[in-house]
Amino acid sequence: MANITASMVKELREKTGAGMMDCKQALTENDGDMEKAIDWLRAKGLSKAAKKSGRVAAEGLVGAVTDGTRGAVVEVNSETDFVARNDTFQEMVKNIATVALDAKGDIDALKAAEYPGAGKSVEEHVKEMVGSIGENMTVRRTGYLEVDEGAVVSYVHNQAAPGLGKIGVLVALKSSGDAEKLAELGRKLAMHVAAAAPLALTEAELPAEVVERERAILVEQAKESGKPDNIIEKMVEGRMKKFFKESVLLSQIFVMDNETPIEKVLKNAESEVGAPVELTGFVRMQLGEGIEKKEEDFAAEVAKTAGV
Repeated sequence: MANITASMVKELREKTGAGMMDCKQALTENDGDMEKAIDWLRAKGLSKAAKKSGRVAAEGLVGAVTDGTRGAVVEVNSETDFVARNDTFQEMVKNIATVALDAKGDIDALKAAEYPGAGKSVEEHVKEMVGSIGENMTVRRTGYLEVDEGAVVSYVHNQAAPGLGKIGVLVALKSSGDAEKLAELGRKLAMHVAAAAPLALTEAELPAEVVERERAILVEQAKESGKPDNIIEKMVEGRMKKFFKESVLLSQIFVMDNETPIEKVLKNAESEVGAPVELTGFVRMQLGEGIEKKEEDFAAEVAKTAGV
């Protein structure tokens, strides 16, 4: 049997981030073979990750990165906000956001892409982090925008570190105008998107099921008035116009002055930018939206922990 030295344990710990006792056991089980010990720990990490996969990961961070005419945003979840404040986790999300630029909005491509400097995929690296940090983590989704000419600008709200926070926004501006002025306009528009949460850029881009659901709700509300069907129809149409105005980005009122529609904000900016400006798209990603958090009462949680 190989003699397992403290320096071997230290080296394995530095390479894998696993605990000291786990590293010692890995080397002992594999007769001091460093590569086999790494594989053993990886297998153990994957096993731990699988055991934790039932736990809801609704915390974490949204990361946004831009590179001139393109930008990407990602959501990486953890179980607790404590882990989201961890420097190692934050560095991981930054790196994944950078990789997302080339994945171009494809979550499967992002997970399969090589994690910077790790010699393994993003998905494999995250699974190893689950084993070393001890919390379930997932790369949940990604978004991407690009323009041929102009700028893609980002804004992160509730920032935990540069480019990382609770809400990440990208806006794409197509223009041949002044780059600095365009970036300034883009940031203001991205801040608006973070605050106003539009559902689509134009009315035509609103999902049909969202429109139908809203109309059905408004019809039921209008029916309670007891008015004739023709009046109800007019009431619903009026309220739907209001819904479109409030839900479509180009129709929304700019939050920074509370009076100008976004479409007019773009038109007004053209003289300063020095060229026509077209807002071609946006992405707004809020941490944990759509995730149903599992709630347990405290007594049940204590009983479970105690094995009752």
